Amino acid sequence: MPSIYIHIPFCERKCLYCDFYSVEGTSLMERFVGALLSEIGMYASRAVGVSFDTVYLGGGTPSLLPVGLLGKILARLRRTFSIAGGSEITMEINPGTVSEEKLAGYRSLGVNRLSIGVQSFQDHELRFLSRIHTAREARDAIAMARSAGFTNLSLDLIFGLPDQTLEEWEQDLLHALRFEPEHLSAYCLVVEEDTPLARLVRSGQVTPSPLEIEADMLECTMDLLAARGYEHYEVSNYARPGYRSRHNSSTWSHGNYLGFGPGAHAFWKGLAGGPALRWQNVPDLGQYIDRASGGCLPLTSEEVLSERSLINERIFMGLRADGIDLERLERDFRCGFERRHREVIQLLLGEKMMVHEHGRLRLTPKGYLVCDEIAAELLLP
Repeated sequence: MPSIYIHIPFCERKCLYCDFYSVEGTSLMERFVGALLSEIGMYASRAVGVSFDTVYLGGGTPSLLPVGLLGKILARLRRTFSIAGGSEITMEINPGTVSEEKLAGYRSLGVNRLSIGVQSFQDHELRFLSRIHTAREARDAIAMARSAGFTNLSLDLIFGLPDQTLEEWEQDLLHALRFEPEHLSAYCLVVEEDTPLARLVRSGQVTPSPLEIEADMLECTMDLLAARGYEHYEVSNYARPGYRSRHNSSTWSHGNYLGFGPGAHAFWKGLAGGPALRWQNVPDLGQYIDRASGGCLPLTSEEVLSERSLINERIFMGLRADGIDLERLERDFRCGFERRHREVIQLLLGEKMMVHEHGRLRLTPKGYLVCDEIAAELLLP
């Protein structure tokens, strides 16, 4: 089923590594929500007869939203679209921005899954990442979420920080596992362009973690979480059986989704052979508010995706996630993927970097370590 993404672009303070669109401060929160409600209404005709299975509120820091404003957003979504019963409604929260009362309010509105931006249980690492919370506040946020009735929690962690040791990373993972989360996301720190971190690296003030240490940390993550019963279902994501992120899984498998808010993306495949479209909203809060409030779609780009682009996206996302569904790929595109790449596939199978099971080509833990390099060999030029 299709999904809905809502981008909440507010932060108390931007983190030095983040390249997602956001602004510091919440003075425009009320005006933003008004514009967001207007934008949602503009898409009513796009999804007639369509039922949505997931709603995901990301950011930014969605947990800066007062309960009342979140209620308005979810009410507008439910009036405008058909939201399936039992839908997964996820909200990202940052420690230091929530209380037990606030979380209980979110829960009462139908939010049933939280993604908690812990990032680290080490205070010195949190300070480096410019997070606003402490390790104690991270632990408190998890406890408050459980107390508020949430039974589906995902914890975000970051590894590969400068000077971080393998032992420190392993301790972070073990600390997270004490809370028995249903889901864990373990991201390697990436130096994104046009971020404060990139400027620190260019000036020589920060030296990135060596690639071999990052590889050791990824191997440690895969081994430790597998031993604890977590399924490794995407390069950076691990879940207990039955708790995979339905929203992300749909996106990775080329499912349709609508995106609302400044900087949000959307992807929509037309029915009956219609075109596949991707579009993005303007990544500027002021322009977004002016356009959406005035009844205009706040787009900055829109494209019709070629078949080659769709094939390559299907291959790339399949490698990162649950494998390339060979039957579906051939049914949708008639691209002769196995014939075209027979030698490379046989090499990867022989090197135990890939397995062929249940009609899918899926990377092994060894293959995940060089996922991007493998993708480069299998993508169409």
